Formats: sequence, structure tokens, C-alpha cells
Amino acid sequence: MAANEIPASDNAAAPLVACSLTAGDLAAQARRWVRLAARAMTGRAETAHGLRISFHPEPGAEEELRALAAAENECCPWAAWTVEASAGRLVLDVRSAGGGVTALHDMLTGLAPAPASRSHADP
Repeated sequence: MAANEIPASDNAAAPLVACSLTAGDLAAQARRWVRLAARAMTGRAETAHGLRISFHPEPGAEEELRALAAAENECCPWAAWTVEASAGRLVLDVRSAGGGVTALHDMLTGLAPAPASRSHADP
């Protein structure tokens, strides 16, 4: 996410796509995402409405993922960040509209899935 504003679309009623975090908070949030991905991420897919990222439920991963999603919902209200937990898998679903979808597709692209030896395949 960038602290700079990105026009959501040409429609004046569309929400403004911007992050309210300070540069320091943004860097700290990014480090948390990288750490979680390195230990538990199993995949990332762009969807028509945003992103879907899967994680193996390593100890503490669900709590960290929920905390990160809550923080994102606060600083980036133009997108909805939800976490679903099921047996053997955590899924982060991020949805938006208009320019928000494009912004989401550009976000979190640097996250690398956990090495195969450390992660577990999605069921």
C-alpha cells in the first residue's frame, strides 16, 4: 500500500483508494506481512474483486492474519479484508470495486510463499 492517493475511478462517487498509515507504520505493517508469508503463506490469487491469499494454520498464524486484516480494514476502508479458517487452511479474501481492485492486484505482490519444506499444501 502507498500513502499516496490513487483515484478509484472516474466516478466521483467511488471511494478514494488511499492508506492512512504513516510511513513508519506502513513499513512495520509490511514487515509483519512478509514474516507471516515466509512462515505460512501457501498461495496468492488475483480475483475479479481483489485478492485471495491462502495460509497454512501454523501456530499463531490465524491470530496474526486476523490482526493484520483488522489493521488493513482500519487504514484502507476502501477494501474489505476477511479471514476464513477451516481445517488445515486459512484464507484471506480482500475485496473492493473500481480502482480498488486494481490497487489490490498491485498489493502484496512481493510476498513469497513459505518454502515447500516449511509449508503444507492446501487440501
